[in-house]
Amino acid sequence: MNAPPWSGWVLGALFGAAAGVGVFTFVYAKGASYLGHDPAACANCHVMNEQYAGWTKSSHRSVAGCNDCHTPHSFLAKYAVKALNGWRHSWAFTTGRFHEPIQITSFNRAVTEGACRHCHGDIVQSILALERGNGMRRDDVSCLRCHGSVGHNEFAPVAFGSTGR
Repeated sequence: MNAPPWSGWVLGALFGAAAGVGVFTFVYAKGASYLGHDPAACANCHVMNEQYAGWTKSSHRSVAGCNDCHTPHSFLAKYAVKALNGWRHSWAFTTGRFHEPIQITSFNRAVTEGACRHCHGDIVQSILALERGNGMRRDDVSCLRCHGSVGHNEFAPVAFGSTGR
């Protein structure tokens, strides 16, 4: 069965409209700013204002930006996490379905925990050696359990959600 001659035009118009909406949304949401390393990009959305303000007053401001703590350190993994979070955040903020104050997901908590261990490896190894002597496993030790507000100062302590969203 042959498609009607106008079906190509309809398909093209639908694709064009979807692409147009996508480009408009990317530009309107300052999408290109998220591809870089400027922490101010994270405050493009109002739900991150407190975290950004807390970071500007924190001890980490001089040594680490948002990406240093909230994305993996390898190139591919970093941009994969940025793309995943960008999609999730776009969806949540467009639909209005997000928790306020913003909460870190279990996935992003694990990414951040990995970043702590990456930068503070010597200290973490010493703590793990002590903990092993007490019969604890590596997974029992969490930097964020005690230091959850370090990168954001006391102005915006990290809220931990129970969902994996």
